Amino acid sequence: MLVMATSFMDFVQAQLVQFFQYTAFGNCEIGHLIMILIGCVFIYLGIKKEYEPLLLVPIGFGMIVGNIPFYPGLKIGIYETGSVLNILYHGVQNGWYPPLIFMGIGAMTDFSALLSNPKLMLIGAAAQCGIFAAYFVALLVGFNPAEAGAIGIIGGADGPTAIFISSQLAPELMGAIAVSAYSYMALVPVIQPPIMRALTTKKERLIRMKPPRQVTKTEKCIFPIMAFILCCFIVPSGLPLLGMLCFGNLLKESGVTKRLANAASGPIVDICTILIGLTVGCSTQATSFLSAKSVGIFAIGAFSFVIATACGVLFVKLMNIFLKEGNKINPLIGNSGVSAVPDAARVSYTVGLEYDKSNHLLMHAMGPNVAGVIGSAVAAGVLLAFLK
Repeated sequence: MLVMATSFMDFVQAQLVQFFQYTAFGNCEIGHLIMILIGCVFIYLGIKKEYEPLLLVPIGFGMIVGNIPFYPGLKIGIYETGSVLNILYHGVQNGWYPPLIFMGIGAMTDFSALLSNPKLMLIGAAAQCGIFAAYFVALLVGFNPAEAGAIGIIGGADGPTAIFISSQLAPELMGAIAVSAYSYMALVPVIQPPIMRALTTKKERLIRMKPPRQVTKTEKCIFPIMAFILCCFIVPSGLPLLGMLCFGNLLKESGVTKRLANAASGPIVDICTILIGLTVGCSTQATSFLSAKSVGIFAIGAFSFVIATACGVLFVKLMNIFLKEGNKINPLIGNSGVSAVPDAARVSYTVGLEYDKSNHLLMHAMGPNVAGVIGSAVAAGVLLAFLK
């Protein structure tokens, strides 16, 4: 009888030990807890501070999901072939989601501000200097050319483009690059204003720009077609992003495909945003994410974002040297050359109101802002052409 009782207790003990091994507690490491905490911070910033909630909330929750420890082989992790998360992650790894998001962005974007004052496109181009500055810095600190190119795109402040490029050039760094890009996009209202104030004088901040002219429907319809043809003849490798961006905009501006435009700017972009945010968050597993490389990526990303903002502002000051009085541009819209639409333009507007309550810069800032979207896609095409 005693032997049977002992055998039963051993059996129960063995089952409890096995059960414990299958729980998160039995597989938990300090890195998992750190990443779960970071995920909670992202959710807090998205909900409480309203820093890009459509991005930070899915990414933050994805970080928590991806860092719940589990026993290997259960086919539930994002890197385990055949799991649900792994299947959804294919859209990120193979670059399916970013072009669909670009189509939605195109269907939501009004290029009128850019068409009414085409020279604002130069500001969007100047802000892309942050991408190439980060590329060279990444090379200097030891990243190989493909990795450096993927890291550099963070300077464009464009999450979908960063994911698309990293999936092609450096898939192993995609999690860190994507989280870095989206983090700095969310922190646009925090990072950019001090740089804008430091690089401008009070007189420059008070510059009033001419009201934008009325843009005809014909111009709006021709622009996405001509912009796509011209850009892709120069940089064919930018076709997936630029093609979908311009196609989405044509759906909007044609006026005869409202259902398609509404689908692109509504359900399609919303679904892709959810999937891309959640899966990118899940990909930041502590075992692969917490590394010296990730820290370096975040540091270079911050540097590239600062350079992009500064180059946009300084380029406006340079343009003003050659522009006649009355045609000058307020340097405060230089920050909007990055492609964080419309957050960067809102920052221009908000900072401008601090110095003149009646000087509304939002419409003017949208010009370089949408130009920045095109510019980052072209820069991505250049990097792909030379590095892939």
